[in-house]
Amino acid sequence: MLDDKDIQKLSSILATKADMQEIRKEFKADIQEVRQDLESNFLVLKSDIEDVKKDVEGLRESIQGMMVAVDNLAKVISDLRLEYAAISTQLTRHERWIKQIAEKVGLNLAME
Repeated sequence: MLDDKDIQKLSSILATKADMQEIRKEFKADIQEVRQDLESNFLVLKSDIEDVKKDVEGLRESIQGMMVAVDNLAKVISDLRLEYAAISTQLTRHERWIKQIAEKVGLNLAME
């Protein structure tokens, strides 16, 4: 059975109600400190995310502008191809006409 000495030994080893309340206060303070650190870090992170969103929006606008410019260039190139084809056809036709006129007039066109 337990005597007074055993109870005193157990009391010195085991935590008392007051000890547990002190530990609880310390944990509560530590948790509050961690919570404040997390909140401040969260605010910084939230601010950083907003900055990244603004940067991405700016990049999106820049890319959209580049896409419009590329589309305009593609249209100009397409128009130039059509114009070149028309000019080439017209040049071929003019050369054929000049040869026909030269044959009817009796001119010899020398290619040098």
